[in-house]
Order: sequence, then C-alpha cells, then structure tokens
Amino acid sequence: MPALWIAHVTVTDTEAYSKYAELAGPALAKHGGEFIARAARYVQLEGKERPRNVVARFPSVEAAVDCYNSSEYQKALDHARGASERELVVVEINE
Repeated sequence: MPALWIAHVTVTDTEAYSKYAELAGPALAKHGGEFIARAARYVQLEGKERPRNVVARFPSVEAAVDCYNSSEYQKALDHARGASERELVVVEINE
C-alpha cells in the first residue's frame, strides 16, 4: 500500500538547510518518492506550529523507510541536523 512521508520543519539555518533540500529531493525520487506538498500554504489547527510542511508519496511504508535509511538521504540529513527542528512520520494510505 502507498504511504505518505509527512515532515513538519522549522528551519534555523537557511544556508545549511538549502544544502539538505538540494540533496533530499533526488534521494526521495530514487526510492519512488514524489512531493505532493512542500512549503505550501497551510492552516495550523492543533499542536506545535512549524512553518515548513512537506508531504511526499511513496509506493509503500518500506520504500519510505528505506529512503530515510539510505546513504543518499542520510548525507542530505547531515545538513538538516543543527539547521532545523523537525518531526517526520510515515503513514500508510488506506486505499
């Protein structure tokens, strides 16, 4: 079943985070991920507000987790660590 990768992010170092964004997109694509929403308009109804919200669709939960654990994505993530506060969850889509 397909899955959604949902990230809520507050960027604290724009320059370093831009390096993450540059590398993360190709890593997601390599694992079948495609962006559905990225830093688009949003309305925060509950919980902690994060100004950057990203949703990507993957073929499966396993593909999303494999992407996260891949060397390509971990290399990208090195730039996000210390440059952002983030929450990331992968949720299976009930179709």
